[in-house]
Amino acid sequence: MRDQQKPSPAKERFNYLLTLAFLSLLNSLNTSVSAQTTTIATIPVLIAGGGASGTMAAIQCARLGVPCALVESTSWLGGMLTSAGVSAFDGNHRLPSGLWGELRDSIYRRYGGPDKVSTGWASNTLFEPSTGNAILQNMVHLEEQINLYLLSTLEEVRLEEGQWRARINTPDGSLELHASLFVDATELGDWAAKFGVPYRLGMDSREETGEIFAPESANDIIQDLTYVLTLKDYGPQADKTIVPPPGYDPELFRCCCSPSDQDPKPYIDCQQMLDYGKLPGNKYMINWPRCGNDYYLDVVNTQPEIRQQAWEAAKNKSLGFLYYIQTELGYKNLGLADQEYPTEDHLPLMPYYRESRRIKGLAFLRVNDILKPYDQLTAYYRAGIAVGDYPIDHHHGERPDAPKIDFINIKVPAFNIPLGSLIPANTPNLIVAEKSISVSNIVNGATRLQPVVLEIGQAAGALAALAAIQNKTPSEISIREVQQALLNEGAYLMPFVDVLPGDPHFQAIQKAGATGLLKGYGVPFKWADQTWFYPELVTSEFDFIDGIRDYYPPLKHQYDAGGEPLSLARFTEFLQNLSMNLDHQMLTQAWDDLQLPGAPDTDTILTRRMLAVLVDHYLHLFEVPIDQEGKVEFNHR
Repeated sequence: MRDQQKPSPAKERFNYLLTLAFLSLLNSLNTSVSAQTTTIATIPVLIAGGGASGTMAAIQCARLGVPCALVESTSWLGGMLTSAGVSAFDGNHRLPSGLWGELRDSIYRRYGGPDKVSTGWASNTLFEPSTGNAILQNMVHLEEQINLYLLSTLEEVRLEEGQWRARINTPDGSLELHASLFVDATELGDWAAKFGVPYRLGMDSREETGEIFAPESANDIIQDLTYVLTLKDYGPQADKTIVPPPGYDPELFRCCCSPSDQDPKPYIDCQQMLDYGKLPGNKYMINWPRCGNDYYLDVVNTQPEIRQQAWEAAKNKSLGFLYYIQTELGYKNLGLADQEYPTEDHLPLMPYYRESRRIKGLAFLRVNDILKPYDQLTAYYRAGIAVGDYPIDHHHGERPDAPKIDFINIKVPAFNIPLGSLIPANTPNLIVAEKSISVSNIVNGATRLQPVVLEIGQAAGALAALAAIQNKTPSEISIREVQQALLNEGAYLMPFVDVLPGDPHFQAIQKAGATGLLKGYGVPFKWADQTWFYPELVTSEFDFIDGIRDYYPPLKHQYDAGGEPLSLARFTEFLQNLSMNLDHQMLTQAWDDLQLPGAPDTDTILTRRMLAVLVDHYLHLFEVPIDQEGKVEFNHR
C-alpha cells in the first residue's frame, strides 16, 4: 500500500524543489534578521567556515547550550560534501559516530533507506549535493543557539585582552562580534595562518616524523585538488555536448578508462568509471583520479581574494574531461546537472581540497601512532576524539616528481585522532578543525576524508563550548570532559567496529579502550580498515593487571597475575588488594543493574565486555586525568 501511494517522480521533484526554496527563504530571513535586529555584540564562540567541520562544530556547540556564530562566505553549508560536489562518503560506514551518523540517517530518510543511496561502487552512501545542503541547513536551523551568517565574510579578526574582535560583512551590512573562542574551520586554515600559528605544508621529512614511508627530504608538494563535476543523464536522445574549453587536449584523458579489455592496464571499463560516483536522481559525481579531473594547484599559498581566478584552470581541466567523455567515449547524453548548484556555469561553488596547512599542535599524529598505537612513547589513542577507517590515500597524479606514497604499502588499522591535534601550541582561545589539524602529511591522507572531518568538527564544537562554559582556554579543558560530551552524543573515541552506539555497554567499552584497560585488535582491510574489540572474548588475570597498572603506580613492577582466565572471585580479590571494600555478594547484586549477561557466581569467567563494565563501575579509570600525550597524571591519588 505504501508503494502505491508514492508520488510520481515529477511531483516528488517539485516537492523537493519547493522544500529547497523554502529553506533558502528561511535562511535569507535568518541572515537578514541576525544582521539587522540583533543587539548581541558578544557571543561565546565564533566559527569561521560553514564546511563539514564548521557546521558540525556549530551544532555540537549549540547542543551543549553555548551560543555561537557560524560565518560562511557561500550560500551553502557542507563545504567539500556539498559546495565542492564530493557527495559520497568515503569510509566510516561501520563507524556511524555522533553527528556523522545523524547526517547519514537523515540522508537515508530522504532517499528511502541505505540501499537507495548505495548507488556507486566508491561509497556506501551517495547523495545529490543540493540535498546534502538542504539537510545541513535544516540541522542548523533546528538549533536556536546558532547565529548563521551566509554569504558573509570575516574581514578582520584580532585578539585583544583574551577576546576575539571580528568584523563581518553580511548581505545587510557590517557587523562586529566579540567572542571568547575562535574556531578556524576554513578549508585551508587561513585564519590560523594569519594569527601566526606555525604550520607544516607539503611532505614532511623522514627525520622530522620518524616515518619510514616519508621522503628523506621535505618538500612543498601538496595533493592534487579536483573541480568535481555533477552530471545528469538527460536521456538517450539528448545531446548535451559542450564547447571544448581553452587548451583542450584529449591525450590528457586517454588512459582514464578503456572501452575494451586491451589497454590501458589495469583495465577499467568506461561505464565502470562513471558508476564509481553514480548518485541518486540519475546523476554522476565525476571525481576521477586516473587521467581524469585531478589538478595540481598550489592554492594554499594563493591569496584568498584571487583564488577564484586560480580555479579557472582546474575548471577547464574538468570541462575538458567532460568533453572527452561526451565525444571520445560517446556519452553525449551526460551533461552538467543544471539545477544542482546556485552557479551560472552549473559547476560546484568551490574545488575539492585534499590538503591544507597543518598546524603545529599540542599533539602531532604520525603514521607510527596509527600503525602501532600501543607501542609508542606517546599514548595518543587515549586522547581520541574522532575515528577513521580509510587507508592512507594520496593523489599526486599531476605531480610525477612527487615521492610516491602508496596506501598499498602503508597498511594501517582503523585509528583515532587525539584532541591535542586541534589545539595550536602557541595561540590561546583558538581551535583548528577541518583538514588543518596537527598530523603528518602521510596521516593527512586518511584524516582528510569526509566522515572524519565531520567528527573533527563535532569535537571542536564540544571543546569550544566547554572552554566557554568554564572560562578557560582550550588547552586547560580536561580531555576526559570533552570525550564524555562526545560519548553522550553517541560519538566514538575508539574505532571499535564491533560495538555500536546502541549497545548498552557502548560507553563502558569505549572507556575501556580510551583508558588502555583493554586494547583493540587492528586489521588493515581493503578500503575499510578495522579495529576490533571482541567483547565476548575471555580475559586473563594478566589482562586486568596490565590494563590498570598505569593508574596504580605500586602495580607498575608487580605482576602477581598470569595467563589464567580471570574469574569473578579472582577479580574481587584483586579489588580488595586495592583497598576496596567489596565482596562477591556486592558484585552479584550489581550484576543485573549493569545489564551483564548470565547469573554470576565465584567461578564465572569474565569476558572483555564484563571486565570493561565492572572496571568502569568500580574503579572509574576514565575519571583519572590524562595529558595531551595520553599519559596518566599520577598526582590524582
